[in-house]
Parts: sequence; C-alpha cells; structure tokens
Amino acid sequence: MAEVMRQTVASMLQGIDRYNPDNLSTLERYVEIQSQENAYDLEANLAVLKLYQFNQNYNKDITCQILLKALTNFPHTDFILCKCLLNQTLCEESPIKEIITLADCLECCDFEHFWKEVNEMQELCARIIGFQDSIRKFVCHVVGITFQTIQRSLLSQLLGGVDDHTLKHWVQKYGWKEIANNMIFIANQDENIKTKNITEKIDFDSVAGIMATCR
Repeated sequence: MAEVMRQTVASMLQGIDRYNPDNLSTLERYVEIQSQENAYDLEANLAVLKLYQFNQNYNKDITCQILLKALTNFPHTDFILCKCLLNQTLCEESPIKEIITLADCLECCDFEHFWKEVNEMQELCARIIGFQDSIRKFVCHVVGITFQTIQRSLLSQLLGGVDDHTLKHWVQKYGWKEIANNMIFIANQDENIKTKNITEKIDFDSVAGIMATCR
C-alpha cells in the first residue's frame, strides 16, 4: 500500500500542485500509512507541514506522526526540517513539546533519558511501527564510532533496557563480539583513523601582488 501511495503522491508533489490544499487529505492518509507500514517519505511529510503552515491550522495527530517518523531517520536532519515548519505556540503544546525533548536527547546522545521519555508516551510512539528499532539502529551507529569495548549492561541500557536475547540480536547484527568480563568488543578505533595528505599549490602570480606590497 505504501509503495502504491508513494507513486501517487510523487506525481501530486510536482510543480504548483505540491501545495494544493485539495491534496491535503490524501497526504494525511499517506502519513498514517507510513506509520502503519514502517515506510518513510520526507518530501511528502514536509509538504503536509507546509500546507499546515500556510493556513496555520495544524492537525496535531498527523504532526506528531510526522515528527516521530523524522526521529527514526537520525542522524539525518529531517527533524530540524520538520520543526522549522511549526509555529512557536505549537512547539510549546503537548505532546509536540515532549517529542522535541526526544529529539534533543538524541542530538545529545542522551539515550537513557530518551528511553525514559519514550516510556512516558508509549501509546503515541507505539503507533509508529518500527520506531524503537529505528532508534536502536542510531544508538548502534553512535556506539560503533565511539567505543572500542563496552559493558553488556551499559549497551543494554543504551538500547532501552533490552533483554539478553534482544541484546544478542543487535550484537550479531553489527558484527560485534562478546568477550571476557561481560564486555563486548565493538571495534579497534585506531584502525578507523585515516590519514590524509594535503598538498597546497601556490603559483608565483598569486603571491606576486603580496610580495610587491612588502617592499
């Protein structure tokens, strides 16, 4: 269903029709399909928020779904793009305000605080199929470029207090290895350091003027 809608919506977003208010109900339905089928279309979602901005009439439920979907695409800047289309009053209302807090937590990699906030708005987040696993992919991305080894208990916490079976799934997915003393080997970060030779080419003509003024 999502793929069929993607093609339909793509044609609707061409040219001036992109901001045709008559398309809004179709675009809102597409947002709901994205939530239900773990699909994602940033361009369509931005078009919805732009139409809301034009009329200053936001459907808060659809807006929440768009923002939560944007969170699932961290570390890309989708959430910032979406937030820029909201007015200040809306940003200070619940649950938009709480979703912005979630984004701040992810931006700061404060994952423990993030999962605490998610637990307080489980019903809303549960409407976005694949939401938690998408966030865990981002957590693993950060862990992969930050740690050489990490305690199993800490990794479990960062992933949202997952059980042992789920923890092993993510460890295997990213090719990490369990080692002694309840530690997990992530990577030798020294091997990821890449040297780069920078060669500057300055010809005589480019410095002739400077040399002339120094006389």
